[in-house]
Amino acid sequence: MNLQDLNELDFNNIGNWPMPVKAFIIVLACVGVGVGWYYFNTEEQLINLETVEKKEQTLRAEFERKQAKAVNLEKYRRQLEEMKQSFGAMLRQLPNKTEVADLLVDVSQTGLAAGLEFELFDPQDEVPREFYAELPIQIRVFGGYHELGEFISGLAALPRIVTIHDVKMEPRKDGELVMSATAKTYRYLEEEGAN
Repeated sequence: MNLQDLNELDFNNIGNWPMPVKAFIIVLACVGVGVGWYYFNTEEQLINLETVEKKEQTLRAEFERKQAKAVNLEKYRRQLEEMKQSFGAMLRQLPNKTEVADLLVDVSQTGLAAGLEFELFDPQDEVPREFYAELPIQIRVFGGYHELGEFISGLAALPRIVTIHDVKMEPRKDGELVMSATAKTYRYLEEEGAN
């Protein structure tokens, strides 16, 4: 079959076409249907499948994170309970408004019991913070090295929280040391509403 025979094909009488031409047309029609089917139906499904697979990976990763938390949930609950108890114990170490005066006396007596002499004991105004207030006390005491150590140790042993800040130590002419510092005690602010 040559090119001239292809020009003489009658589209009204396709049944009399030579077999290779019929086969080519059938293959061409099948390819066209396949490409059309892919373009109008399958391509969209493949895009949706890819989207769903990505979503599955995201959900699987989220599930694994949540499962890891769920496995440790009881452990987290125990930790939370321990933290609540610890926080409660710390709050009990913060004096309420009525105990602040007693705490000031305790700080003063701790210094005197250690054998120190107070040159300055000046409670400052409270400084409010998020859920507590700081009560700074400017102190200046003098005595021997061991007495100063005993004083600091005594403050740490008090049943209420007292911290020491801005410590400066200098020798005096008589051989004793002068310590200037800010002692801070703390008060839980929510206690005000309860009192």
